[in-house]
Amino acid sequence: MLKVKVKVKDKRFSIPVPYAVLNLVSLIITSKRINRLINKAIEKDGSKFIFPEIERKDLKPLLQGFSKHSGVILVETKLKDGTEVEVKL
Repeated sequence: MLKVKVKVKDKRFSIPVPYAVLNLVSLIITSKRINRLINKAIEKDGSKFIFPEIERKDLKPLLQGFSKHSGVILVETKLKDGTEVEVKL
């Protein structure tokens, strides 16, 4: 399970993200239809950026690696205003 912990001022909260949700999001991101919709929205905004097509087979090893290496901290950030963010597998 992926955990996102956030501390803003004196309030702390944690957002657990199950691997099933990550797999679902990867299916959505790799969808060609969704990719076209994203690029159309970006194009309407006037930006020259193009959201790249991502193959499901390329994301699969990444998702498998998440479950093998649980407990690893991916991101740990502290801002000057006291906000802390930690993303942990």
